[in-house]
Amino acid sequence: MRKLCGLTLLVAAALTLVGSAQSAIQAVVFASGFTLPLAVVQDPRDASVQFVVEQGGRIRVVRNQTVEATDFLNLTASISSGGERGLLGMAFPPDESATGRFYVNFTNPAGDTVVARFNRSANPLVADPSSRFDLRWNGAANPAVIRQPFANHNGGHLAFGPDGFLYIGMGDGGSADDPGNRAQNGSELLGKMLRVDVGVPDSDPTGYRIPSNNPFVGGGPVQARGEIWAFGLRNPWRFTFDPRERGGSGAMLIGDVGQNAWEEVDYEPPARGGRNYGWRLREGAHDRITSTPPAYRPLIEPIEEYSHSLGQSITGGYVYRGSALPGRFRGRYFFADFVQGRVWSIALSIDAGGEATASDRIEHTAELSSTGALGNIGSFGVDSSGELFIVGHSRGVVLRIAAGNAPPAPTSLRILPP
Repeated sequence: MRKLCGLTLLVAAALTLVGSAQSAIQAVVFASGFTLPLAVVQDPRDASVQFVVEQGGRIRVVRNQTVEATDFLNLTASISSGGERGLLGMAFPPDESATGRFYVNFTNPAGDTVVARFNRSANPLVADPSSRFDLRWNGAANPAVIRQPFANHNGGHLAFGPDGFLYIGMGDGGSADDPGNRAQNGSELLGKMLRVDVGVPDSDPTGYRIPSNNPFVGGGPVQARGEIWAFGLRNPWRFTFDPRERGGSGAMLIGDVGQNAWEEVDYEPPARGGRNYGWRLREGAHDRITSTPPAYRPLIEPIEEYSHSLGQSITGGYVYRGSALPGRFRGRYFFADFVQGRVWSIALSIDAGGEATASDRIEHTAELSSTGALGNIGSFGVDSSGELFIVGHSRGVVLRIAAGNAPPAPTSLRILPP
């Protein structure tokens, strides 16, 4: 009996050792040699090509995991870079194969936000710099910029939604605690999610139309600019859509950077515009500055938050819809903390009304750090198969999240004497 107990204990200890050493996922270097990369964008034409956006103004080409010598586009002479400024976002529209267009978001030398349209040249791996057109947010006769009162909180991410419209995440204009209360001001584009229709001719004087079903067209909850899709964001640092083409819901998930205490993930069911995510009244699910009223209610609470004891600046990610990782990861939302270089995923439960609740937060930092500490995480990305990238801002690398390699099962188990 004592020998049987010894055997049981030995087997249990061995299995525990195997379990602790196993890694369900790992990060492998996909491409390297970048300078402060902030985004990786899949080429919609060619599965073997990705574009890496560098904060300093270059868009690099990665083909078959090799960085090409020739840039796709170089905007270093047109931008201000450093801190939270720079070349911040890039997106291809769904009709890119027909139009050759793409869009970038950057801060110009004055520090103001520019959303510019470009076209590819005859060589699809080189853009045409002369095709630049800056969207004119203040009418055709006015400067084609969104004014930024401070150097921080520029937002900068661009993404096309399942509806084919361009979504643009705008920070609150910067400083701290939104001193101008811009995120709750309907006449300001700052502190908002914008949605515009860029499917206009090249001759269009503003470069976009306001969709007729945007929530503030014709009044909405409050009087506000028609480009606004949602209120109450502080600095949305990466938002994505759960891809319908891969079985997702089409919902938007936003990583919104907090002030001094809380980081948050916001969830928006498909086509559910007009929401107010609460900043500056709320930071995460907590009161912040309540001396001024919100533009309108209700204030939408985040589905997930974490305190500054865990990290200090969220980097929003993606709902995983690929097939390379173990099946239990499918449908989980991956996100990170920029400052601490930590990565988590959460499970999402969707109710009959399309709202989500989050649960089962798991940290993956240790298992993704086999190639070294992750460093500052600038963003995530997805390839043509829905597999995930991590953009290592401070390390200058793009990592791919892959299935882990489990160690072999132990052999030659022995029965220990009692």
